Amino acid sequence: MLQRPLPWPSARPLPDSFFDRDARQVAIDLLGKVLRRKHGDMWLSARIIETEAYMLDERGSHASLGYTHNRRALFAGGGTIYMYYARGGDSLNFSAAGPGNSVLIKSAFPHVDVVSGADSVRTMQQLNPARDGEPRPIEKLCAGQTLLCKALDLKVPHWNAQGFDPAVFFVDDAGECPSQIIQTTRLGIPPGRDEHLPYRFVDAAHARHCTKSPLGRTRLEGNHYHLLGGGAPWKEA
Repeated sequence: MLQRPLPWPSARPLPDSFFDRDARQVAIDLLGKVLRRKHGDMWLSARIIETEAYMLDERGSHASLGYTHNRRALFAGGGTIYMYYARGGDSLNFSAAGPGNSVLIKSAFPHVDVVSGADSVRTMQQLNPARDGEPRPIEKLCAGQTLLCKALDLKVPHWNAQGFDPAVFFVDDAGECPSQIIQTTRLGIPPGRDEHLPYRFVDAAHARHCTKSPLGRTRLEGNHYHLLGGGAPWKEA
């Protein structure tokens, strides 16, 4: 990523080298990082709480279907934005090391700090209202890949195959790291397309706020999911 002026002195945009690593490690390390999106004269912010890694050589990935113009970001250098339409909405991904490898940003949680206050959250609610037109509850505002993109006003035509721009959109290292991470299988992978791979990672403290909680009475640690320490290195479950 080219050196560009910081939007505020304490901003810490992730460099391309952060993404230019094994997609599964990037997926782990993105938990706790903050998506920053300039909207008008304010910054919208959301802390990443759920990610999924995708590899070229497994059948659950878009890249396994081959190169196309729309998928060109997957075959670019680490830190290239890949967006596509999922169930009628926009979906946000970042390329990782190696052609075809990437990370899907599955869910986030509205982040409030000195940069993004309560007015930013209200704007996100206006961008992503509930079906009845009322403000969507904060805990549901970014609980899914298309809801997240809607709340941050991220669109496929604007951002697919683009790089980060600290003046408009970037991933910020705000110094937060989950104390515990849940590793489990990805969601929505059809049978026979490597649905067994444990490439989904969730900030355990926000498990109830993600797309679908990996925890439950019938789900057992060591069988349905594994627990990792915060910042743990990637390893096969």
